[in-house]
Amino acid sequence: MFQTAFTLSLTQFARTLSLPERLQHSPARNLALEGLRQRNLALDALFYDVKSITPEEAFYISDSLAAEGAIMLIPPSGLGALTLCETIDEFVLRGGGDARALAVAGIGGSALGAAAFARNVADAIDAPVAVVVSGYGIADVITEALGGSFFFGHLRDLRPLLESLDDLAGRPKVGAQSDGTAARTSLDTRTVQALLADPRLSFRLLTGHSKGNLVLSAALHNLSKQDEGRVAELARHTKIVTIGTRIAMPPVFRDVVDVMGEWDWFGEINSRAFIHADRRVAQAWHHTNTDLGGHLPVTTTLREILAASPIAESPKTAEHQDETLGAISKPAMPNTEAPSPLVQDGRQKARVETVQKAFPVNIAAGTQPAGFGASDDVQSTKPH
Repeated sequence: MFQTAFTLSLTQFARTLSLPERLQHSPARNLALEGLRQRNLALDALFYDVKSITPEEAFYISDSLAAEGAIMLIPPSGLGALTLCETIDEFVLRGGGDARALAVAGIGGSALGAAAFARNVADAIDAPVAVVVSGYGIADVITEALGGSFFFGHLRDLRPLLESLDDLAGRPKVGAQSDGTAARTSLDTRTVQALLADPRLSFRLLTGHSKGNLVLSAALHNLSKQDEGRVAELARHTKIVTIGTRIAMPPVFRDVVDVMGEWDWFGEINSRAFIHADRRVAQAWHHTNTDLGGHLPVTTTLREILAASPIAESPKTAEHQDETLGAISKPAMPNTEAPSPLVQDGRQKARVETVQKAFPVNIAAGTQPAGFGASDDVQSTKPH
């Protein structure tokens, strides 16, 4: 529990240091929301395995805790630092094409909780994971006052409609901004949808926790209305694992595993009654913090699920490996045994080291990767 408390305290301290800078933009909005954002940070520290985030990473994301729509690339533990991106183009540039999983967290919606959940997933698959920050703004305050944070499945259409208030109050422009055709879709959902629709990205695992499953479901349903071909392609090669809440996905997705804790009454209240749990974790509640009793172990549970039903290899990755093998030796002996798509430690470490060399991060020196200039409260000054 000490590690959880240390990470939380460090993040809160670092965020306090950046408060004067954040108050330069929309001071009334930021002052009104800061206390609630700090509360949600504490909730995420309880519900997620935040000790998996290093002190340097916690400091790095401290001023972007509520940057709804921001995208992070989370490598497995010990294989490099996380990367925070404003746009999908930046995400791809910084190595997002290597991500084989997309995760969406719930509960507090802070970047710390999202990073911790994604780190658990990355450790389970031994590969980088993309994760979208849900954030916390004016729309969340109103829906929470109406009970939306508890019965979020029944008030899912209210938050997107209220997000226009956040835009009027000066919300930073990160993530997949609306072009006017997605007014009824929240920013985190739009960003997840844009990631799934991007042909440069190839996810083989989609997973969410709690309210994150609702965001994932909404993004997939919206995408199915706009691009049936893309959704059909995703459904052929993608496994979906929901944790803590059972939410209906588009019918075309057949490989869906719904995971619930044995004691998770909160998740049951917010789940669809007609969907039955495929896996119940004994003596587990809604939280995933391994420092606390009654937790749902995300990494262990995912490993067991994937061992029973592995994720398909990415066609792009397989093609690249074939070209590489052909260039090294020819003729090549036929490979009668397909390599594991997830356990590729050597290749993964090389990829992460390449990204680190291209985009060095020196948190101790107080610097950030070049090109990232937006917090949850400060408009980006980076040229586009």
